[in-house]
Amino acid sequence: MSNQTQIDQIADRVERLLVRYEELQRTNALLSDQVDALAQERDSLKSRLGAARARVDALLERLPEATTAQKDPS
Repeated sequence: MSNQTQIDQIADRVERLLVRYEELQRTNALLSDQVDALAQERDSLKSRLGAARARVDALLERLPEATTAQKDPS
């Protein structure tokens, strides 16, 4: 095998590696964007859950008062 053939093969492999590297960079960027979006969605859901829990807790605190008022007709 001549040196030129080996050099051509190496050059082809390097070009393929560079193309693959660029593809992986784009994929990584897309995945990072998805992770960021999911983190924002998670934070929003956690906030909504906290607000819902607070509302439920407030309603539960009112239940004994409502029950006492119904039992005591005065």
